[in-house]
Amino acid sequence: MIDILIPLLVLAAVGIFCAVLLTLAARFFSVEENETEAALRACLPGANCGACGFSGCDGYAKALANGEAEKTNLCIPGGDRTAGELAAILGKEAEDVVELVAYVACGGTCDASGRKYDYRGKPSCVAAASAFRGDRFCTFACLGYGDCTRVCPNGAISIEGGIARINPKKCVGCGLCSKTCPQHIIHLVKDTTRVVVKCSNKDKGAEVRRICKSGCIGCGKCERSCPSGAIFVKDNLAEIDYSKCTSCGLCAEVCPVHCLEEGSFLCGSRFLPE
Repeated sequence: MIDILIPLLVLAAVGIFCAVLLTLAARFFSVEENETEAALRACLPGANCGACGFSGCDGYAKALANGEAEKTNLCIPGGDRTAGELAAILGKEAEDVVELVAYVACGGTCDASGRKYDYRGKPSCVAAASAFRGDRFCTFACLGYGDCTRVCPNGAISIEGGIARINPKKCVGCGLCSKTCPQHIIHLVKDTTRVVVKCSNKDKGAEVRRICKSGCIGCGKCERSCPSGAIFVKDNLAEIDYSKCTSCGLCAEVCPVHCLEEGSFLCGSRFLPE
């Protein structure tokens, strides 16, 4: 009996000792939770995209609670609803969120811009881009291996015709796809935008035309047609100054290669493939 009792007593003593140590550790080494920070964090969507300018939702909530961040409308994925909830907790006036949406600045397809070699490596844009800037003849083109689709938290991106396509109805403007793309051809614009340049090639027009029938050739017709001076050609590629753009659509009408697209990011319109 003693042979069984002694080990049990020793085991019980060790258990009690450990319990006392854990209790003391919890008492003296615990970190007090900031209730305001916790409430703010509960309002945020958890995308951890960094669009707010902080490390993630935890970082933004902490900055708001500590007064390091003044703006409650920095969470683009959360939109106006999240901004209103954050403002209510902090006792501030709610501010509107400038909603953003992503688009792919490439209008090429497998037919429009062919491939210069048969890539058989890991199906990854980053991996493909490491070999001669990708397997397409156009070195500015979307590589179409889906890195952006894998990071999108809302399934807003699909690969169609070898090119990434973004559904604006699902896009929340978090920017994760833009940060992931090794070609740097996914851009964020305000969701009120009506015209975009669907090309990123900065080569001269003749070279662009040789490899892609839907690429910008830098002809300048868009620049000459714009009544507000919002569009110009820089480094052989059309660019739009959205602070001047009135969304009249004249530039898209005169573009001979149709690399300027006019539509609505809010309703999908022509940015979505039929």
